[in-house]
Amino acid sequence: MTRTSTAAPSAVFAVVLASIALMGPLAIHLFLPVIPWLKADFGVSDALAQLAFSISLFTMAFTTLIHGALSDRYGRRPMMLTGLGLFLAGSAVSAFAHSAELLVAGRVIQAMGAGAGIALSRVIARDAYGPEALVKAIAYLTMAYTFGPFIAPPISGLLIDAFGWRSVFWFALGAGGLIAAAAFYVLYETHPKPARSSGSALTLFRGYGRLFAKPRFTVFVMQTAFSSGTFFTLAGASGVLTQVYLGRSAFEYGLLFLFSPVGYLLGNLIASRLSGKVAIEIMVLVGTLVALAAVIGFDYFVLIDQVTVLVIFIPSFIVALGQGIALSNAQAGAIRTIPELAGTASGIGVFLQLLGGAVFTQIYGLFADDTPWPVMWVMSVSALLNVVMGVACYLMRPKAGARP
Repeated sequence: MTRTSTAAPSAVFAVVLASIALMGPLAIHLFLPVIPWLKADFGVSDALAQLAFSISLFTMAFTTLIHGALSDRYGRRPMMLTGLGLFLAGSAVSAFAHSAELLVAGRVIQAMGAGAGIALSRVIARDAYGPEALVKAIAYLTMAYTFGPFIAPPISGLLIDAFGWRSVFWFALGAGGLIAAAAFYVLYETHPKPARSSGSALTLFRGYGRLFAKPRFTVFVMQTAFSSGTFFTLAGASGVLTQVYLGRSAFEYGLLFLFSPVGYLLGNLIASRLSGKVAIEIMVLVGTLVALAAVIGFDYFVLIDQVTVLVIFIPSFIVALGQGIALSNAQAGAIRTIPELAGTASGIGVFLQLLGGAVFTQIYGLFADDTPWPVMWVMSVSALLNVVMGVACYLMRPKAGARP
């Protein structure tokens, strides 16, 4: 199965590509209900427990950068299959881990593989469906990605309550195995050899330089970084706030977490419906303002000491809504900057998206005390920076009749 095809992608191809996008949620959202149990089982600090979560974001950030650039050079299929193999290996190590250190190591390996799914599913969509349909393709892929957070926390909470936290990783191993088998038999090479880049590692870094020399590219990818900082800070804290601060069960937390993917799904539906009708810069700005409004509402209830599950999860819904509106537009704008560097641009975009989430989540972990106050301060900073990037993006929009 190493053929290259120029035919229109089949429906099966689209389903498999969408399933590959689930690798991210399996590495990220499936773990969220585990955090309080990890603290209790291994007796670790809040900072180390949050590291077991944020380390996956850090690792995926750096490996997506590598996967994207190498896929421009060696092809999409081999890099994707390698990533799937790493994901399975990391899930197995995490399931058998008997120390926090070994669990973190397994999470690193698992995230190395998940990074391939996140970065390459978007650039494969660009190859297969063309640049003109890119916003819509990314929006639909993101909706598929959103399906993971729909099912991952409730399944994780149910597994933890019934079988313990290790069963979460056995589930990831089984689901990842099915995705890997489907990808092996269905996924064909979408980046033919004549179109591949060549040269040394210096050539790859020159590609990074060419992209960051474009101010619009820089603003697009930094917006995704700060947006993810807001999103993942609240997501990473929500498990502790719900189960420890408010005393709810793991399964109940998993059900409440559905507010977030519903908002994300709705935001992506809005993005896909308005694709080609509203400028991507306007969509990005609107998304940042929506997220800021949610953070302001959360801050108000924290300040008056009236935190409930709805105070946590209604802002989660609205933050996710704003991210869904902005994200596919920002990613499409970044990927379209230099067409021959689409893979590299996708890798950088996802790198900064995940790095932003990892940095802000770990900053929260350093100050976490099982109360909402550290969440409030970290989210407020990331949301304000997010709006700054949204405004800059809007101010840099092309004039009427100019090419983006």
